[in-house]
Amino acid sequence: MKQATDFIVCEAVDYGRAALLRLRSQDPLPVIKPGQFANVRVDGSPSTYLRRPISIHEVDYASNDITLLVQKVGEGTKRLAGMKCGEKVNLVFPLGTGFTMPSEGERVLLVGGGIGIAPLYYLAIHMNVEGLKPTLLLGGKTKDDLLRLEDYQKLGDVLVTTEDGSLGEKGFVTAHSVWNHREFDKIYVCGPKPMMKAVARLADEKEVWCEVSLENLMACGLGACLCCVEDTVDGHVCVCKEGPVFNIRRLKW
Repeated sequence: MKQATDFIVCEAVDYGRAALLRLRSQDPLPVIKPGQFANVRVDGSPSTYLRRPISIHEVDYASNDITLLVQKVGEGTKRLAGMKCGEKVNLVFPLGTGFTMPSEGERVLLVGGGIGIAPLYYLAIHMNVEGLKPTLLLGGKTKDDLLRLEDYQKLGDVLVTTEDGSLGEKGFVTAHSVWNHREFDKIYVCGPKPMMKAVARLADEKEVWCEVSLENLMACGLGACLCCVEDTVDGHVCVCKEGPVFNIRRLKW
């Protein structure tokens, strides 16, 4: 079920390049799957006409809270990231398809780059509920790109790479030593497309099942505007409806 709902900002944390917004609704939340997203209306930004698609970072059904991790990119996302407690924001949600949950006992690796770590947090929470402790491989250009590390560490074994070597192993996530000494049954990925393609190639070489969450521009969230079309083995599809989560076997990568 998709619905447009007004939320009130009840917590706002500025991380510099991004901000965490905890939003509270007066209405009970529908079921939200890890990997789904919200289309957020940007008020107070005259040049921003379209809603911004933001991954759902965390959900608290008891208090009717949705948490978003917003990267400051353009005027629209900077306005969202700068919101203060008490301000109102309108969301259309939940949109898109979610991740496929692993089976009991499977060895799982979550790979996130930059703000792509956002949906993996909610996915890891669900895995913990099912008794699974995933390995999380998180990468950024510098240590400042790696947000909420202590919170992620509560959900699984966290490994880190930074391009400048300021934290964890130096280099891209695909160069981390974990690929050489651990085996996984399922891999889940979100981040910049070049990074996801590189991880997908690794997964394919190792013959490991893999899902990626694409970050195409999704203006309407309903498959009407055709902004987010992706070429797949089934033809051209709208990421906002068919995705954003895809098995790599469906993508022409």
